[in-house]
Amino acid sequence: MPRLFVNSDLVAGTPFELDEEQAKYLTRVMRLGVGDAARVFNGRDGEWRAEISAVAGRRAEMTPAEQLRQQPAQGGAPLTLLFAPVKKSETDFIVEKATELGAGFIQPVITERTQSRTVRLDRFEKIALEASEQTERLDIPLLADALGLDAALESLPEGTALIFCDEAGDEADAPWGGQSGRAQPMAQVLEGLKGQAAAILIGPEGGFSPAERGFLRAREGTHPVSLGPRILRAETAAVAAMTLWQAMCGDWG
Repeated sequence: MPRLFVNSDLVAGTPFELDEEQAKYLTRVMRLGVGDAARVFNGRDGEWRAEISAVAGRRAEMTPAEQLRQQPAQGGAPLTLLFAPVKKSETDFIVEKATELGAGFIQPVITERTQSRTVRLDRFEKIALEASEQTERLDIPLLADALGLDAALESLPEGTALIFCDEAGDEADAPWGGQSGRAQPMAQVLEGLKGQAAAILIGPEGGFSPAERGFLRAREGTHPVSLGPRILRAETAAVAAMTLWQAMCGDWG
């Protein structure tokens, strides 16, 4: 049964109109007609089985018939992903996987070494919507336009632990800072953050500048973490960090 995100309120017996793209998908691509059903959700009212109740040209109307799942109460520690945009396909990948892995808020961040500074928020929203539909989420993550590093950190809710994925060491003349001053393994740090709202910060290709790294290390509420002995690509680091968080602090438990 097809599954769609809709903006309308979902109330038994109260019809709502699909947007043109959704109407085309159900009636022309899926070849459904009046009386056929799809699953719909809006991030507020749970998931419903809704029947197509009218079709007229490019327009279609559905009527909720039965609630299949209730909207869960907000519970557990929320997760935010802050990431420096990279190349287009890799950035799309990050948004898609962050949605699949349960991020509640996704914030692009412009750093000194960020190479791709153009953010297509409309594109991100479409990617997140499709990922939510496919992965049985009952909501869609909030997405924000890009902010500078300072502004992004200032916008975090009070009490949010910042998990700073810090791949560098402290040796200025050694590749990636050598081994001295490396952060603790992420799994070890997460043991002390269970039950706390968190934001994971992923840097750009080439990592954070020395000035940014010094600022982050000195910032109150920041927890530098290591993702192992290998230098990961930005998109790999995002998936790895979110996977660890969900396994130890999130809803995988």
